Amino acid sequence: MNVTELLACPGMSGEIWPDSAGIPINAHGGGILKEGNLFYWYGEHKVAGKRGNLAWVGVHVYISDDLVHWRDAGIAFDIRDGGPLRPGCVIERPKVVRNPAGKFVMWFHLERDCTYSDARQAVAVADRPEGPFRLLWHGRPNPGVWPQNTPPELKEPARIEAACREMPTLPYDANPLTPQLSVLGMDLETGQQSRDMTVFVDDDRTAYVVYASEKNSTIHLAELDGGYTGFTGRYWRLFPWRWMEAPVLFKRNGKYYFIGSGCTGWAPNAARSAVAERLTGPWTELGNPAVDAGGDTTYGAQGTFALQLAPDQIIFMADRWNPENAIDGRYLWLPVEWNGERPILKAPV
Repeated sequence: MNVTELLACPGMSGEIWPDSAGIPINAHGGGILKEGNLFYWYGEHKVAGKRGNLAWVGVHVYISDDLVHWRDAGIAFDIRDGGPLRPGCVIERPKVVRNPAGKFVMWFHLERDCTYSDARQAVAVADRPEGPFRLLWHGRPNPGVWPQNTPPELKEPARIEAACREMPTLPYDANPLTPQLSVLGMDLETGQQSRDMTVFVDDDRTAYVVYASEKNSTIHLAELDGGYTGFTGRYWRLFPWRWMEAPVLFKRNGKYYFIGSGCTGWAPNAARSAVAERLTGPWTELGNPAVDAGGDTTYGAQGTFALQLAPDQIIFMADRWNPENAIDGRYLWLPVEWNGERPILKAPV
């Protein structure tokens, strides 16, 4: 499959992308699972207007054999069935992987109300890739456990107490106060805050959830158990106090690559990239991968997933959010190109 030819599809460059029935694809903040010869695209099902920024239906799934033509396979995870999650919650960035036992496991960021104070992960499982998925549990990651690379100063009681005092007024974007506190220590007993996220499965089949934590100031990398449905208690802090979200992770030639965004809410901003020899770091930042005009907003988009078709055939999947009419958010899929070992995203044609 030639990625350049594939990405000539108009829907991949921000135009309306209809499914096989002519209805615009409704799978925002999503990711793709390849199972056999088929691709499964999971994403947030949106409704019209500002109301669509909340979840009223669940997670949609579409099926394709060529990544261009997609058949609507329905709602893979439905919150209208009277289960523990109710319409009006927040479900973001669903990702599905197949675990070693052959079960399909969905992770997503969950807020049970619209305040974004919950900061949870949720896990659902299914026997088939199209679902239906059944909620297994939800909560914050790794309560009572310090990261593997915790700086000693973040365990100081004075920093933890200061975080408790300042928490109600701490912003979710860059500020000089957060690094002086220990949001990490404040959340130790209840589990770490977890918002924008993705799932990454390494070559050895070890799986990780990567998420924005510590009031969005720091990325966490959390190792999953053998069934991919829970945590092992081993996790690491990455990019401390760099305020990044929308994590996208992939591997090429034995090295790990990260692309994320800044923290500006629904408004697009300049992406950031980084490389590491080991997933747990140290990471070296490489700058904004979007090099053309419009790159200061990542061409109006924010990353959600890296679809790797071959070692050097990687598609950067992104969303052009529309918070005024959420259902009309569009999709931007770009080939990852290279300048030496630096990933490059060129403007859509």
